[in-house]
Amino acid sequence: MIKITLPDNSVREFSAGVNGLEIAEAISRNLAKEVLSISVNGEVRDLMRPINSDASIKLHTWDNKEGRDTFWHSSAHIMAEAIEAYLPGTKFGIGPSIDNGFYYDIDLPEGKTITEKDLAEIEKKMMDLARSKSEIIRSEISKQDALKLFTKKGDPYKQELISELADGTITLYQQGNFTDLCRGPHLPNTGYIKALKLTSIAGAYWRGSEKNKMLTRVYGITFPKQKLLEEYIVLMEEAKKRDHRKIGKEMELFMISQEVGQGLPMWLPKGAMLREQLEKFLKTVQKKFGYDQVITPHIGDVKLYKKSGHYEKYGKDSFQVIRTPTEGEEYLLKPMNCPHHCEIFRFKPRSYKDLPVRLAEFGTVYRYEQSGELHGLTRVRGFTQDDAHIFCRPDQLKEEFLKVIDIIFIIFKALDFKNYTAQISLRDPGNKEKYIGSDENWEKAERAIIEACAEKGLNTVTELGEAAFYGPKLDFLVKDAIGRSWQLGTIQVDYNLPERFDLEYIGADDKRHRPVMIHRAPFGSMERFCAVLIEHTAGKFPIWLTPEQVVVLPISEKYNDYAQKVSDYLNNSDIRTVVDDRNEKIGRKIRDNEMKRIPYLLIVGEKENETDTVAVRRQGEGDQGSVLLTEFMEMIQKEVKSILTELYN
Repeated sequence: MIKITLPDNSVREFSAGVNGLEIAEAISRNLAKEVLSISVNGEVRDLMRPINSDASIKLHTWDNKEGRDTFWHSSAHIMAEAIEAYLPGTKFGIGPSIDNGFYYDIDLPEGKTITEKDLAEIEKKMMDLARSKSEIIRSEISKQDALKLFTKKGDPYKQELISELADGTITLYQQGNFTDLCRGPHLPNTGYIKALKLTSIAGAYWRGSEKNKMLTRVYGITFPKQKLLEEYIVLMEEAKKRDHRKIGKEMELFMISQEVGQGLPMWLPKGAMLREQLEKFLKTVQKKFGYDQVITPHIGDVKLYKKSGHYEKYGKDSFQVIRTPTEGEEYLLKPMNCPHHCEIFRFKPRSYKDLPVRLAEFGTVYRYEQSGELHGLTRVRGFTQDDAHIFCRPDQLKEEFLKVIDIIFIIFKALDFKNYTAQISLRDPGNKEKYIGSDENWEKAERAIIEACAEKGLNTVTELGEAAFYGPKLDFLVKDAIGRSWQLGTIQVDYNLPERFDLEYIGADDKRHRPVMIHRAPFGSMERFCAVLIEHTAGKFPIWLTPEQVVVLPISEKYNDYAQKVSDYLNNSDIRTVVDDRNEKIGRKIRDNEMKRIPYLLIVGEKENETDTVAVRRQGEGDQGSVLLTEFMEMIQKEVKSILTELYN
């Protein structure tokens, strides 16, 4: 008999060799119907894999990430089997699960392509394979035999992957007539899949390198119930309407020019105003919390990033080194702000009385993202972080961490993000070579985050292996207006960079001590945050934030002068106002400006001109009647002031 410890710390005894499905059946028949995979001592495994010794387990269903990942990874294999049957001779790269579904990179036979019509045929074949309920079988194989198998199949991509694996660690998965190289885990059989949709086709370089062959990437998503697919299709239609690239163009917020470069967005006047308001808001909040603003260069000496460890970990994702005419002098476009802030802390001696030191910067950094991974404002090559680094004494760590959580809550309240989960991202204890620093420092940092979350009563999930290379972190996963999850806001505890940069302060005992460092970015990056905000609000920003708060619409050219007078008066009262004096009918002007999501439309004509009034129309609410211009100004000022007063207090 072996002892199985469940997530609630209760212990049950089973015969050695028990599998996850049998454990689920012992707990509940309903659970057995829902369970998809199992974690055994932290490792996610197939349900049917035997457990032969005492273990702690967690059962995964569709309702958690591990369960969905297992479901979608198995679906990728089923899609590959369908493609192989539909287009014999196809060669296969990799087929992982992703946030919403899965993809497989494939090398099609010479002269073949996949079209929308082909996707429909592949979908039919996938459903046939799902209905067959073929068992998905895991087997271990030697490196030599694996190479023989995929050489015989004529699949160079699998051969390349196998050549990099250690003998004794290689596994295959087979369902029906399809066998694939894979670590797993997978579903017990194909019958779990009840509904599916192949969503798109794209190009992708093998292993993300532009030096390699361009493969075809087929995306799809599957579900255990037809109803879930129907809900997903409705969600995707709504998501298309909210696409930040579409709305950003309609509202003239930002642009990306191929002449300037891929992944390098440029902010147009209205977008710049949006960013300026967000920055102003956060700077005001940060000032109340005792932050000092700094500015650092866009480049730094390569030695700086080698010292911090960023070059070793992220050098391949950075732009090429910049070499100067001086021999041996090399610079990098700044990939991170934290090494620069460490140098600012070292600028002068620090006493324990000076701490905490809170340095904040809207600092632009650069990462080389592959062209196939770029997407609007969410995946770019140059982006601005609302970065700050807090240097504090160990006894101040929890208090400072809690204050950062308070700042994030202020932002969520300001922008109406109500549904969020806090993810505690810890080091993978089985793969410590990915990280820098001592076990002692990691344990202290992880404990500080866990205790702070408990004190705040946060709804948390814990993910092993998701920590930054220098320390654990707390990420906030926010659901937007249509239920999609985004990672916004991050806080990281770091004992390691202070050691690497030999940071110190003089304590009350007159001895030298090492500070603890907190990295935090409530927005994350301005680009990505604005993209999420656009899609969350569908471009209808709160009035304090929107680039244009009011537009004045004269009903004919005769009233252009009065319209300009209204605009000047409101702008002088700090109400952002523009005039639409195009020679168009008033109905067309109203429709066009409703599309621009401007909160207030003021229609002016003969009556308004004679009485110093404006006819008010509110976005989405229609006509609000006529008021004196002075009354309208006071109303808007009061509305904005009340919102900001509530936020700042």
